[in-house]
Amino acid sequence: MSIVVEPAVSLIKDRLIESELWQELDDLERVIDRAIEAAKLFAIKEEGIAFRPDCEVSLVFTNDAAIRILNGSHRGKDKATNVLSFPQDEDADIYGPMLGDIVFAYETVEREAAELGLAFSDHLTHLCVHGFLHLLGYDHIEADEADKMESVEIAILDRLGLANPYAGTVPLDMPD
Repeated sequence: MSIVVEPAVSLIKDRLIESELWQELDDLERVIDRAIEAAKLFAIKEEGIAFRPDCEVSLVFTNDAAIRILNGSHRGKDKATNVLSFPQDEDADIYGPMLGDIVFAYETVEREAAELGLAFSDHLTHLCVHGFLHLLGYDHIEADEADKMESVEIAILDRLGLANPYAGTVPLDMPD
């Protein structure tokens, strides 16, 4: 089967803001669009990943309490986390029409950004890229998978003018 790679694939980003904490961010839509589009283009051009036309990704912006429930029910971990991804089909030959859901927890993202000395929008950009890559089957459970995923994240963030989030830091718990 021959797969045609089409960089012009449109990606619909369905946004649901569940927590009013996210309402305070003036640039939320810009950050999301920029991060997800960069990850999509990298996946197409550099990784050879194919998408169906008019793919959709669902982005949910919630709080620590809600993501803690999701983390407990889906992963057996009774704690809040920064981002969770729920792929529709992480082993597809061609992705779409629905890629899956990415859920973000405001308080954890905010706390981590402060701990890392990063602007909130820069950390959120990284987490958008990270969550999107999970929808495409990238993972970080095994060391070799983690190395691959991190190298792709670093390359995408570099294209966005952001520094390597893993350089000189202790890795955060990002087990989505």
